[in-house]
Amino acid sequence: MEPQFRAIADHAMLVSFSDVINEKAHASVIALDRAITSNMPTGVIETVPALVSLLVSFDPVKTDHHAIESHLRANLKNLEMGRSSGTDREIHVCYEAPLAPDLEEVAAATGLSQEAVINAHLAGDFHVLMYGFSPGYAYLHGVPEQIQVPRKPAPVRGVPAGSVIVAGAQCLITTLTMPTGWSIIGRSPTPVFTGNPDHPFLFDVGDSVTFERIDLKTFEKLSKETTHG
Repeated sequence: MEPQFRAIADHAMLVSFSDVINEKAHASVIALDRAITSNMPTGVIETVPALVSLLVSFDPVKTDHHAIESHLRANLKNLEMGRSSGTDREIHVCYEAPLAPDLEEVAAATGLSQEAVINAHLAGDFHVLMYGFSPGYAYLHGVPEQIQVPRKPAPVRGVPAGSVIVAGAQCLITTLTMPTGWSIIGRSPTPVFTGNPDHPFLFDVGDSVTFERIDLKTFEKLSKETTHG
């Protein structure tokens, strides 16, 4: 599909590359975002890359939708495509009870053993596609097809921060205690919040993520180290 441009209020332009999540569309989002941020047009305040679209916010006193769209179209003609050269991130995860309350259900739904589900998750090719509604809520794409399960019929409340959750092809590491309808297959002691105001979250859009399995004893040790810093 050809890129679609849509004016958002009086201060933003949305460029969409597809109606469905796919690697080509997201590569276009990252490439356009990189092109704009390397040579920021007059009046542009911020760019927000998402799954298949890019939001460009601007100061309506300094520029307008027509000028921003013209700049975007000019950049689209010379995009350097390919998978984003983000940073490789390693995340510890413990799949043991009681940290993985839905692991048994995922295994039953997929017809695999719990160990096979774990191994499949560890083998996933994960990349950060976007940030979501909660601080540090990075959407990771790359859950292997054999362990993809749908959202639950109803969300569960009080899911602890650090929970590793999956739904369809996506995976998340929760950053706050909150409800979720995704399946909880483990928990990570790796902090997503960095404490650095210039780079508050561990991930950037385009980063690749590898999960490393740890046991419960190691999880408890790393959690204490993180808490007491």
